Amino acid sequence: MMDQRADETADGGTTMDLASGQSLYVHVSDGDGMPVLFLNSLAADLGMWDGVRARMARRSVAFDARGHGRSGIERGECSVDDLACDALDVMDATGLDRAVLCGLSLGGATAMALAAKAPERVAGLVLANTAVSFPPAQMWHDRAATALSGGLPELVGPTLDRWLTEAYRAANPATADRVRAMIAGTSPEGYAACCAALAAADLGPALAAYPGPVLLIAGAHDASTPVARAEQMQALAAHADLVVLDAAHISSIEAEAAFADRLEAFVKTLEKDHAHG
Repeated sequence: MMDQRADETADGGTTMDLASGQSLYVHVSDGDGMPVLFLNSLAADLGMWDGVRARMARRSVAFDARGHGRSGIERGECSVDDLACDALDVMDATGLDRAVLCGLSLGGATAMALAAKAPERVAGLVLANTAVSFPPAQMWHDRAATALSGGLPELVGPTLDRWLTEAYRAANPATADRVRAMIAGTSPEGYAACCAALAAADLGPALAAYPGPVLLIAGAHDASTPVARAEQMQALAAHADLVVLDAAHISSIEAEAAFADRLEAFVKTLEKDHAHG
């Protein structure tokens, strides 16, 4: 179990000390209906979900992954399974007996690993801008080395280019600046630890074994995890629908309204099916 420290912040978030030794920053939004647990991309904090969560009236939980945002610094390497254990600990700590998991990129991999570990806790999977593996592994080792040797500044520009289209950045400079600051604020150690998780990720068996409903969200302009990777996941999953949004890699920001609408429709369908089941 966890000990919750009395250090709630102005935005309502709380730092939670988990039995695993991780100290994670968690934010809970109140509401009715089936809850959603949001899982972040590499180099992002829970702010990547602000727009989507603000459009939803239901209960949701988001947290900064180890070594990211306001969570504790991570040193050494970690695995996707480690991140799934963190997410399960957060579910326990916030009273989420069962939830829809909504993960983007690394968060999608985390969601698949959690579904394999504790399928009874997962009402459905929303896997956005992600894949079952992220080759080549050497690319992630190189990015980790760059972060550890010079910090994140060298990686900010190329990352932002992949995350948001040029047209969106030009039309939304304040949001682009906020995302740039989010990337730059990631700890080098945390970034490198999670690069190791992506380098070794192999979630094909986990996705294929998950019997529940899956919503796949891809970005039409996503060069990091192209639509073809989502189509591969659709072929693996037992029950999966695929939606392609007009966005690059971080579709939860660039296509915020459409993302929230698709997510909400998916969860409402699950609620209806549950009520009739």
